[in-house]
Amino acid sequence: MRVPLSWLAEYVELVPGTTPEDVHAALVRVGLEEEDVHTFELQGPIVVGEVLEFVEEPQSNGKTIRWCQVRVAPEGEAAADGGEAVHGIVCGARNFFVGDKVVVTLPGAVLPGPFPIAARKTYGHVSDGMIASARELGLGEDHDGILRLSTLGIDAPVGTDAIALLGLDDAAVEINVTPDRGYAFSIRGVAREYAHATGATFRDPIEQTGAVDATVDGFPVEIRDEAPIRGRVGSAVFATRIVRDVDPTRPTPPWMVARLKLAGIRSLSVLVDITNYVMLELGQPIHGYDLDRLRGGIVVRRAMPGEKLTTLDGKERTLHVEDLVVTDDRGPIGLGGVMGGAETEMDDSTRNVLIEAANWDPVSIARTARRHKLPSEAAKRYERGVDPEIAATAVSRVAQLMADLAGGTAD
Repeated sequence: MRVPLSWLAEYVELVPGTTPEDVHAALVRVGLEEEDVHTFELQGPIVVGEVLEFVEEPQSNGKTIRWCQVRVAPEGEAAADGGEAVHGIVCGARNFFVGDKVVVTLPGAVLPGPFPIAARKTYGHVSDGMIASARELGLGEDHDGILRLSTLGIDAPVGTDAIALLGLDDAAVEINVTPDRGYAFSIRGVAREYAHATGATFRDPIEQTGAVDATVDGFPVEIRDEAPIRGRVGSAVFATRIVRDVDPTRPTPPWMVARLKLAGIRSLSVLVDITNYVMLELGQPIHGYDLDRLRGGIVVRRAMPGEKLTTLDGKERTLHVEDLVVTDDRGPIGLGGVMGGAETEMDDSTRNVLIEAANWDPVSIARTARRHKLPSEAAKRYERGVDPEIAATAVSRVAQLMADLAGGTAD
């Protein structure tokens, strides 16, 4: 489990100046094993710049570059690298416009790799820095063009430290979670352990998000485990919540992207990112369905002989009669506790979301994950045991974030 320090500090008091090594030492005292420290491996100066103008220059190799004039400091002030406020920069990307705010790595900066930045002659110009993409900053895999801050909903003054602005100054401690301490697969669980180790004040995120009581006209769900395996009921809790009128094309805020990245999870879309964020925060795996693709209500049951399901990874799987499945009127739409199905996946056309937070029998989930050779972040938590009392709070937390970050309305 990777724990970003800024996230940990939301739920337990960290003394100013606390280092990753300090956090590791405290967690070792309560029996959690130290593994590693993760950072974005960036070094400034990396600042917000504004594109003032550019000239497109076709090259003999068929490529067209842009010779850009970029303001990297307020007028009349020196740039963070000691140079002029306006830098000339060569850029091969073509997805930006005059007036765009961008991230500029100035001479002396170091990007992950390591990749040092220096003024260098290229394409007939001296390029005094580089305009960066998300991948070059270590924020994600997008390398189709440079990172335009407007796409993230950010409008910061020219010259602002972009490392802090994007949450790239954070660090994460990695710990090894033993099978008997599944609660430590959450920021909540690690914060509580850190509080035990140090006496610091613990602020339980569960108490900061209230659960919503079930309503008579709520989404219909039935748990129908008519043949428990070895006397163990497959699922005892299945909480749902609806969020309507979301905008799935909104950008995930940089602070969330940075925390997910440090925690080892790639940003995919704002809706999926929110479900992963809450899983990491509370330890409760979450699944989101495109509500408009569901047919009828949900029934949780064991698979029938010969049933098949195409999971989110695009593979068709023949189900086993011991597998727990989530079904609607058409049949299986999810492999319970392991992975959702492709037919009800959230995507850029999703407008209404059904959020699920369930609790599954650890033995059943462990067997299903191994049977289908399908390890997942959800299964990793369920097979170690998830607190059955937090499901209702978890779906409310997801609904809150989808309302705040994706413009939806919680139902």
